[in-house]
Amino acid sequence: MSVPEDEERLLPPAQRWPRASKFLLSGCAATVAELATFPLDLIKTRLQMQGEAALARLGDSARESAPYRGMVRTALGIIQEEGFLKLWQGVTPAIYRHIVYSGGRMVTYEHLREVVFGKSEDKHYPLWKSVIGGMMAGVVGQFLANPTDLVKVQMQMEGKRKLEGKPLRFRGVHHAFAKILSEGGIRGLWAGWVPNIQRAALVNMGDLTTYDTVKHYLVLNTPLEDNIMTHGLSSLCSGLVASILGTPADVIKSRIMNQPRDKQGRGLLYKSSTDCLIQAVQGEGFMSLYKGFLPSWLRMQSGWITQGHLMRPGTEFSRRFES
Repeated sequence: MSVPEDEERLLPPAQRWPRASKFLLSGCAATVAELATFPLDLIKTRLQMQGEAALARLGDSARESAPYRGMVRTALGIIQEEGFLKLWQGVTPAIYRHIVYSGGRMVTYEHLREVVFGKSEDKHYPLWKSVIGGMMAGVVGQFLANPTDLVKVQMQMEGKRKLEGKPLRFRGVHHAFAKILSEGGIRGLWAGWVPNIQRAALVNMGDLTTYDTVKHYLVLNTPLEDNIMTHGLSSLCSGLVASILGTPADVIKSRIMNQPRDKQGRGLLYKSSTDCLIQAVQGEGFMSLYKGFLPSWLRMQSGWITQGHLMRPGTEFSRRFES
């Protein structure tokens, strides 16, 4: 039933433009969470690049003398050798990325839920629809945000390049976008998009399924009610499962995005995500696919709880897409 035009003008903005409001609210929550947890993301990326076996083909000796071992030593090394504020190197494209990704994911999920899947006759939204919708929404959001993710990863490695005596690639965020675009064209901005959307799909699948399953179990089988405590425990479990599923794709994505390229924008280390996977396992062992797992899980956990808390009251929209 439509609302008369005069009455519609009196409604608050959130009710007049619900999807736009959710997009903006999601972006604000994601920005706060990104600023708070970004050092963990930087540490994760640095760890993912350690001991990269494929660099041997270029005669790069950096992998033989990697200065960092483990999350804590990596963090201390960055602070001591580059400065405390360098823990936020690359945070600007990361904020761009989260605004695009979170907003695009929310709007896509809303559309899928209301138009494509729809609720059942009893107004219940089944878990399988939530999982599929969440995966599809995550894939769309991640694809749209890929250029910002690419710039973020490359800027996160600039401090390490400087320590190794290599020339810096960019003067800033906008120069990075312009340089990548000039060297590789529009296609160059989507380097690494395949493992990137694979990671998004796996993370959303593990997150949604585990969260809803654990929360349902806690509410039915323990004295806990549907409150912030239940949300926190469910998030802890879902973040762990999502990290286990998504970290290998994240490692592959980061390495493809950061690899050196020729004048035509083609990668010099890896032909594809499959080639990167094979080289990592053969050259460094299977567990190399889980480099940076701990900071990744901690960041995912703290970021999701932060967004879920910010985007209450009464609901956990950003955390659960109102499933």
